[in-house]
Amino acid sequence: MLKRILVTLALLASLLAPATAFAQGSLSDSYSGEELVESGKQFFGSTSQGLASIVERAVSQFGLPNGYILGEDAGGALFAGARYGEGTVYTRNVGQYAVFWQGPSIGFDIGGDGSKVMMLVYNLSQIQDVLGRYAGVNGSAYVIGGFGMTVIKRGDVVMVPIRSGVGARLGINIGYLNFTNEPTWNPF
Repeated sequence: MLKRILVTLALLASLLAPATAFAQGSLSDSYSGEELVESGKQFFGSTSQGLASIVERAVSQFGLPNGYILGEDAGGALFAGARYGEGTVYTRNVGQYAVFWQGPSIGFDIGGDGSKVMMLVYNLSQIQDVLGRYAGVNGSAYVIGGFGMTVIKRGDVVMVPIRSGVGARLGINIGYLNFTNEPTWNPF
């Protein structure tokens, strides 16, 4: 009951604050693997069968995150491609904030996909650390859909996007995602 009241208060506070206002503060409190799996199950719904093993793998490799993003994105490529998305950053002690991402890619990559995304965020010292370009390598091989995990990094901040999507995509590419507090069509 107390948890529901706190969640409701956090939701009301986020509605009263501007969506693009990023607050200062310490982000030392981390999320447990069980909390992440539960949040992911609520977000992904019936497609969440492989989520627990992917979250377990990320936590064993990088530790416990002190934030996460829930959102949706879409991308496509014919050797060169782009990805666009939007979501909400969740932190324990600084609140929730809207975030948008876009980025180019290049490689041996053909196809398109649309995904629900849960990004585990590590080493945040302030919420503004989410913003900026995160480079990484991405590989895809599916015809209908499924779960996938990649790792992107900027400075000390590491993000682990976990995607559950549909589409037809095959290949490997390099690129980056640029996280902003406002949407844009420019992938660079």
